[in-house]
Amino acid sequence: MLKLSLQEAMKIGFIGGGRLAFALANGFISAGLAKPDEITASVHPSDLASAEAFKGLGATAIFENKPVVEKSEVVIVSVKPDVVGPVLREVKDLQASKNKLFISVAMGVSTSSIEKALPPEARVIRVMPNTPALVKQGAAAFSRGSRATADDAKLTTELFKAVGTCDEVPEYQMNAVTALSGSGPAYVYMLIESLADGGVRCGLPRDLALRLATQTTLGAASMLKNGGHPAAMKDNVTSPAGSTAEGTYHLEQNGFRSAIIGAVMAAANRCKVVNETLNK
Repeated sequence: MLKLSLQEAMKIGFIGGGRLAFALANGFISAGLAKPDEITASVHPSDLASAEAFKGLGATAIFENKPVVEKSEVVIVSVKPDVVGPVLREVKDLQASKNKLFISVAMGVSTSSIEKALPPEARVIRVMPNTPALVKQGAAAFSRGSRATADDAKLTTELFKAVGTCDEVPEYQMNAVTALSGSGPAYVYMLIESLADGGVRCGLPRDLALRLATQTTLGAASMLKNGGHPAAMKDNVTSPAGSTAEGTYHLEQNGFRSAIIGAVMAAANRCKVVNETLNK
């Protein structure tokens, strides 16, 4: 088995060369985990924009999947969930697919399903990233397949920390991860939009309201990331009988917390249904 080093640049391949794959490749290069000329990505023949984007990094963009596996030490599968099976079966019989680490970022496809589409010797890790990886502020979680090693887990952590944070979870928690951090940016965008709408209703210009709402969200998240509990930080902003106390009371009256909790639970339930369909 080839032992991959975290201290040395490695050959990384992408089956699927969309925006997420590009963001990951850019992050890996910036972190010194891969050299541009040792990254290979396969893109759809009609997706010339993605091909040019990878070439702009100094990487190789091609229109076939097999050479990606043959040239790479680690293969990242970054295609739509319903395409994972067909593209992996396409490379299954390659000698190069044996004893190789395949990292899938396809939503909802279990490690066992991926393992079935690959040679018995292949190792698999399933990752759920999110779109802020595009600006190196992603939140990713991963689960190991049955043959993935501790070194594979360390490597995956190192790779995805290049574009944000990365945590390991048991696979049964992946639906919850998808519902929280995978879907979470959409909820946050709705919150920011709503804050800005509130500012506009109170008389602020639209561009200023959106700028204030965005920076307020970013600043609050940054403070929380530095340590502390959100409830304590909320209390620090809330003066007795003040405007914040009145605002948070209105949110409580209208079920703000339960709406967010319910959104995560609804998304997790939907993930479960999708997973069952994909992994039949």
